[in-house]
Amino acid sequence: MRRVVLIVFLLAAALAGGWWFDAPERLGWVETRRNGILYGNVDIRQVSLGFRVSGRIAELLVDEGDAVKAGDLIARLDAAPLQQALDAAKAEADALRAALAKLKAGARESEIAQARATHEERLAELENARLAHERAERLRPAGTISQAELDQASATRAAAAARAASAREALALIEEGSRREDIAAAEAQLAAAEAKVASARTAVEDAALLAPNDGIVLSRVRETGAIVSPADTVYVLSLTKPVWVRAYVPETDLGRVHPGMKVTVTSDSGPEHGGTVGFISPVAEFTPKSVETPELRTDLVYRLRIVVTDPGPDLRQGMPVTIHLRPKEEASR
Repeated sequence: MRRVVLIVFLLAAALAGGWWFDAPERLGWVETRRNGILYGNVDIRQVSLGFRVSGRIAELLVDEGDAVKAGDLIARLDAAPLQQALDAAKAEADALRAALAKLKAGARESEIAQARATHEERLAELENARLAHERAERLRPAGTISQAELDQASATRAAAAARAASAREALALIEEGSRREDIAAAEAQLAAAEAKVASARTAVEDAALLAPNDGIVLSRVRETGAIVSPADTVYVLSLTKPVWVRAYVPETDLGRVHPGMKVTVTSDSGPEHGGTVGFISPVAEFTPKSVETPELRTDLVYRLRIVVTDPGPDLRQGMPVTIHLRPKEEASR
């Protein structure tokens, strides 16, 4: 009985050893070394599309499965509130632009003439007050007028002098024009208002959702009438290009593959496609980085990306494909 058990155990160990040593062949690494073949999966990028502004969806123009081209209009928001904000910003900018033009133009000729006439009038009043004060000074010693009347004449002359000085300064200011600081402040206010107009105009343009690339609509996440924010997804788009193949190459065959290398990609049901090795990962996978023994180094694999030259609709996300590092005719010899 013990002999039978021992024989069964040895047979099981032999089978397990055969499986272990044959594992690389079944995993494809030996076939890779013999025929220059790798295995991978199609990798197609997807993008979630949404509006950059908040609002109510007014129209959805495509549905799931529809093909779109870059720049196609695929959805639209109700732009009325955004247009109203743009109109208000334009009106504010127009008012500030007019105020700046007024500052730069300065006073009108009629305003300068009016200020000059006011100054001359104040000078005439000052002259009359001066003459009245001189008469009062001559009459006071004889007692013809009281001291109070003389004091009143002095006060009137001083007030007339102050009014004349004020009119002279007002005329100088109006002839000089606006201060440079006032003009600079008005220009800054106008620049801020114009930036607000540009932002409001961009918001109106963002009410239209355009396809960023050629692709196929995978999902229609929202419906007409829904209120959306910039964080909400409206469509999910599968890009037509680029199409990549994600594959892995064993450490022992790493020297046979290099960026820019031309390959052939085939699937189980579609035609052949040309491809180019575009990226080889510098980091090994499936084995800890600290393992460096000669026996285990052969288990290291490196991820690489193959860019399909002219992809067609037969290549779909996740599809398993075969990568021929050499032409198929040469590999079969």
